[in-house]
Amino acid sequence: MDTIVPVYFGLPLYIIAMLMGILFTSAVMSGLSGFGFSAIGAIALWLMRPTLAVPLLMALSTANQLLSLHQLKADMKPLRLWWPDGPGPYLLGGLAGIPIGVWLLNSLPTATLMVSFGMLLICYASYSLLKPATMLIKKAFGWKASVLVGLTGGVVGGFTAFPGAAVVIWTGLVVKPKGDIRAIVQPYILVLQVAALALLAVNHPETFNSQFWGLLMITLPVVLPGTMIGIRLYRSLSEVNFKRIAFMLLGISGMGLFVKGMGVSLRTAAALM
Repeated sequence: MDTIVPVYFGLPLYIIAMLMGILFTSAVMSGLSGFGFSAIGAIALWLMRPTLAVPLLMALSTANQLLSLHQLKADMKPLRLWWPDGPGPYLLGGLAGIPIGVWLLNSLPTATLMVSFGMLLICYASYSLLKPATMLIKKAFGWKASVLVGLTGGVVGGFTAFPGAAVVIWTGLVVKPKGDIRAIVQPYILVLQVAALALLAVNHPETFNSQFWGLLMITLPVVLPGTMIGIRLYRSLSEVNFKRIAFMLLGISGMGLFVKGMGVSLRTAAALM
C-alpha cells in the first residue's frame, strides 16, 4: 500500500520542514553578521526550483534586513551621513551594477560564473582567517573606490544573489569597526534586494503566484525569531570575533555558490545525455 505524503503549497511536508530548518539557520547567521542570508539559504535550491527559491530568498532576506536594521538602528548612520563615508556611494554603484549582472546571467554560462566566484570567495576567506593581519589597506581611496566596490557587488549580485560579498571584503580590508561595517553592508543589501524584487516583478510577474505567497507566509515566522537570536549573539561579539565570523560566512557563501554552480553543470550535462 502506497504511503500518501502530505503536500502543502506544492511541496511535500518533509521538504517544507527541511526548508524551515535551512531558513532558520540562515536568519541566525545573517542576524549575527549582517549578511549571508542567501549563503546558507542557497541550500534551498536543492529542494525547489530556482524560479521559486530565489525570489523567496530575496523576500525573506529583505524581511531579515528590515528587522536587523530596526533592532540596530542606533548603529546606523542617518541619511544625511550616507555620503561620502556611509552606504551612499556603495548603493550608487550597486544599483548601476544590477542590470549588468542580470545581463551576464542571461548571456554567459551561469554555472561557470558561480563556480569561479565561489572559488574566489573560498580562497579569500580561508587566507583571511589564517593571516588577517597581512591583508590591510591603510590608504584612503575616497568615495570613488566605494562606488566601484558597490558596482562590483551589484554585478556579482545580479548573477549570484549575494550582493554584499564585495562590500564585506572591502570594508574588512580597510579595517572598519563592526558597527561601521553593518551600517554600510545592511542598507546596501536591503536596497539591492528590493530593487531586484521590483525588477523581477516588472519583468516576470508570474513569479509571485499563490505558491510563492503561501511559502512566504509559513516561512516568515521562522525567519524573524532566528534573526533576533542572531542579533543578540552579535551584541556579545568582540571586533576580532565579528571579523572571523564575517570571513567564515564569506567562505560559506563561496561554497554555496560553488555547489550551486556545480549542480547546474551536472543537471545540464544530464539533460544532454
